[in-house]
Amino acid sequence: MIYENLSVNLDGHLLFAGYDTLELAKEFGTALFVMDENRIRQRCREYQKAMAAYLPAGSHPLYASKAMSIKRIYQIMKEENMGVDVVSPGELYTAVKAGFPMENAYFHGSSKTDEDIRFAMEHKIGFFICDNADELDAIDAEAARQGICQKILLRLAPGIDPHTHEKINTGRVDSKFGVAIETGQATKLVGKTLAKKNIILWGYHCHVGSQLFDEALFCDTATNMLTFVADMQKQYGHTAKVVNLGGGMGVPYTEEQGKIDYAGTIQKIGAYITALCQQLQIAPPAILMEPGRSIVADSGITLYSVTGTKEIPGFKNFVGIDGGMTDNPRYTLYQSPYTVYNAGKMNECADFVCTVAGRCCESGDLIQENITLPRPVRGDILAVLTTGAYNYSMASNYNRVPRPPVVMIGQNGPYIAVRRETYEDLLLCDQ
Repeated sequence: MIYENLSVNLDGHLLFAGYDTLELAKEFGTALFVMDENRIRQRCREYQKAMAAYLPAGSHPLYASKAMSIKRIYQIMKEENMGVDVVSPGELYTAVKAGFPMENAYFHGSSKTDEDIRFAMEHKIGFFICDNADELDAIDAEAARQGICQKILLRLAPGIDPHTHEKINTGRVDSKFGVAIETGQATKLVGKTLAKKNIILWGYHCHVGSQLFDEALFCDTATNMLTFVADMQKQYGHTAKVVNLGGGMGVPYTEEQGKIDYAGTIQKIGAYITALCQQLQIAPPAILMEPGRSIVADSGITLYSVTGTKEIPGFKNFVGIDGGMTDNPRYTLYQSPYTVYNAGKMNECADFVCTVAGRCCESGDLIQENITLPRPVRGDILAVLTTGAYNYSMASNYNRVPRPPVVMIGQNGPYIAVRRETYEDLLLCDQ
């Protein structure tokens, strides 16, 4: 098994967080997102413990809520004393309605509107991650109107290429995110920020990409960011309280990708930062990190019912399912690898090479290609692993397909965190 919360019972059924996936599919229907609440909590605590132990005083994790943004997630983050980042007013509003303390929330995004900024301030957002000079002016103007001094982090492009997928690569000098250090624009923006009357520059933020398995990338990023901190201290006398290194620690989607020791990686990053701050002769700022995928990805699976198989001799075999790109667009977008099981035939021989195809009227609506399963038949349950991140949050109603429910497995068993959409739900905004 690729994860510890997976096992197989005597009937050859896949168990997730101790529960028979076939029984879950029978009780709640398919397609179905299932989340392991205990694993989410364990990952939060793993980050908190490691960051408190190995990084400078005040360091702590922020859950990157774009990975999975529902009310129950924010309630869990509150209970686990996590900070969060939000990237839209919708995520912010969801956190507010969940009762999350907004002083512990950070508002991201590269294209915030005046309305977004006003909305966030009215809900007492703790920090803005300010992306550019125009946004800085807008934040300052709205803070003046509301009679407050707003704390911000400036988002910088540290010029690091993590060589990950182009669409999740965010730290290069030519990224749409942040202000580049190497062009000198970041230095000028610091000067402009410090001159603002309604802005408090708390520190700096960056994010270089996702699915990172090498701590050297974080160390290289820390070098550029902390060198910038030292330069700004010399040039402007500004001492950064915080440096946010972003998220991006990888998650194995298949056995071949291996595993990552999150605490061990943080320990190595911490030792590097301590030595670097001594070399730069600066007081170590608190370090923030933004785990999202690594908090929830392997805490989730998706269950589908097989609608049938289609064999094309000499070419390929298809297995149809009652979901697809409407609940998981990542293979269509990124050709993302996934582990797929025939959940009721775990002890049978996997000898059927096939492509798992979704229900949408798109030839690209696929979940995985050229995988090997015990031969599925109509009514079998397929389990796709590691779907807790960027699946429900990217789900859509394309082809007017209702979104699946989200079932959490908590201490007292499964419960519905998000109900299944109905056909009536699809019409709520229609006039």
